[in-house]
Amino acid sequence: MTAPDTPGHVAVPPGARLLLATHNAHKVAELRAILAPALPDLDPAAVLGAGDVHAPEPVEDGVTFAENALIKARALAAATGLPAVADDSGLSVDVLGGAPGIFSARWAGRHGDDAANLALLLAQLSDVPPAHRRARFVCAAALVTPDGTEHIEIGTLEGTLAAAPRGEHGFGYDPVLVPLGDTRTCAELTPAEKNAISHRGQAFRALVPHLVAALRA
Repeated sequence: MTAPDTPGHVAVPPGARLLLATHNAHKVAELRAILAPALPDLDPAAVLGAGDVHAPEPVEDGVTFAENALIKARALAAATGLPAVADDSGLSVDVLGGAPGIFSARWAGRHGDDAANLALLLAQLSDVPPAHRRARFVCAAALVTPDGTEHIEIGTLEGTLAAAPRGEHGFGYDPVLVPLGDTRTCAELTPAEKNAISHRGQAFRALVPHLVAALRA
């Protein structure tokens, strides 16, 4: 189904069935990989990001991950007439009272500057001993269908923060979070290893039954 070419709507390519409310190509690839085992009959080309259809980005003025995920999914479903999935995720550090939290992507002041965000976070924690560097990734994943049905799932990945970035995989704060029970950062894990335990993987896998229902409706 293609959304009408009317004000407030954006056109989607023929064959598109599910949209991910992100302009981040890394997230699109990661979420496709997460969904593939559960939806083997779904053509990856039918799963697109908001950037692929040039959808505008709504103002994320929620105060929780769940609120911001719903804002993005609602806006994309309304603009395209297709089921839309969104996530809002970030890093919650105990000694920072849960910060950066919803401000994770712009902690250093500019949205998406991973290097600056990491540098600021590590500087803020420079005097914090290993025993007090507990943190977690949190993800709220939302599904919104054109008929107004909504589902939210939450995933977390508990860990501790390394003193310096390590690893070449992943993005965001992956180079500094060491999952509990491991010695490697998330950026040192293979993509498959990370997807198996990640906060985003947990949240989106929990959405799968609702996604299947939406795509078969």
